[in-house]
Amino acid sequence: MPQHEIKVCPRCQAEFECKLGSIHLCQCTAVRLDESDRTYIREKYEDCLCLACMIALKNERKQKAFERKIRYFFNFMNFK
Repeated sequence: MPQHEIKVCPRCQAEFECKLGSIHLCQCTAVRLDESDRTYIREKYEDCLCLACMIALKNERKQKAFERKIRYFFNFMNFK
């Protein structure tokens, strides 16, 4: 029988069920994370996160990347 575990999200303290024994049923498969997203999350947290926090951190990483591009563009334009 698959092992499921009640966990507490280290970011928001919400309880959720980790379904590592049935990964195809786990909430973490509901959000698509690319390598940059996974690296960003791994740098901040060592344990599983709830779905809402994974989505929030994915969006946070995308926003920071966008802001870096904007700053780079404006810095580049200032040197012309």
